[in-house]
Amino acid sequence: MKIGIDLGGSHIAIGVVDNKGKILEKVEKRITKVEKNNIKKVIEEYITEKVTDFIEKYKVTEVGIAIPGTVKNDIVVKSVNLGLKNYEIVKNLQTKIKLPIKIRNDAKCAGIAENAYGALKSYSRSIFLTLGTGIGGAVIIDNKLLNTGDLPGCEFGHIIIEKNGKECKCGKRGCWEKYASMKAFKDNLRDVLGVDERTSGKELLEILRKNNKDNPKYVQINKLVDQYIEYLSIGISNLINIFEPEAIGIGGSFVFYEEIFLEKLKRKIIENKLLFNERKDIIIQTAILDNDAGIIGATLKGNPS
Repeated sequence: MKIGIDLGGSHIAIGVVDNKGKILEKVEKRITKVEKNNIKKVIEEYITEKVTDFIEKYKVTEVGIAIPGTVKNDIVVKSVNLGLKNYEIVKNLQTKIKLPIKIRNDAKCAGIAENAYGALKSYSRSIFLTLGTGIGGAVIIDNKLLNTGDLPGCEFGHIIIEKNGKECKCGKRGCWEKYASMKAFKDNLRDVLGVDERTSGKELLEILRKNNKDNPKYVQINKLVDQYIEYLSIGISNLINIFEPEAIGIGGSFVFYEEIFLEKLKRKIIENKLLFNERKDIIIQTAILDNDAGIIGATLKGNPS
C-alpha cells in the first residue's frame, strides 16, 4: 500500500492507495483563510497525524505528495496558491514519518492517474487540466508525461490571455487562471449574487441549475457563465493548436459543474473557429477519478516532478 496526499490551494486530501489505483480509505480537510497565515504548521501537523493513523492500520511502503507549483529536488520552489517558497516539506515531514516520501506537481500527478486509470486511458496523446483554485496542466505523449527537464513546465495557468490584465499571485498580469480557474468563476458568481465565501460551491451549483427568467439575476448570471466559457475556450484552443492532442481531460472542481459548462465549451471552440487545424468535433472529458486523481497519481512511479 501507498499513501497519496493531494495538497490543493484550499484543501488537503490523504488516501491509502492499493497497487491497482484504488483508494481504500480517505480523509480530507479544508484550509481556511486564517490557517493560511500559518500554512506550513497546518500542513505538517495534519499530514503527520493522518499518515501516522494510516500506517497503524495498513502496511504502507511509501508516501507521495501532489502539490500545486514548482518542485525541484524534493523542495517546493514556488507554490503561489499556497503562498510557499523554497519549502523543504519532505525534509520536515521525514523527522516524524519514517517512510520514503516523494513530492510532485499536482496537475501532473492527476494527469498520469487519469491516463493510467481514468478518462484518458484510451488515448496515448492528451492534455490534462486541473481547474480549481488555479489552473494546472500536464501533457502526455505516447502515454508518458512530457519531460521538460529540471523544472516541471506546463504551467498553463500562467499563460497570458489579457495584456496588462489582472495581477496574479505569481507577479505577472493577465494570467489565464485569474480568468478561467474555478475559483475565479465562483468568486465572480458570489459577487453577482451578493454572497460571501460561506456560500459553498455546492450551493452555487444549485443556484446555476435553478437559474431561469424569474430570477432577477438571470441576465447577470448568464453573462458571467458566457464570459467564463470564453476565457476558458481561449486558453484551451491555444493548447490544442500547440499540441494537437487526441483528447483533453479536465479535473478539479470543474467536474461538478460539467452539466453547466462542458457542452458550451466545446461549441465555443468549434463554432468560433479558434483552432488552426479545423475539427468537426473535439474530445473534452471530465476526470473519472474526480478530485481523487491527485492522490492516486502521487503514488504512481515514473512520474517526473
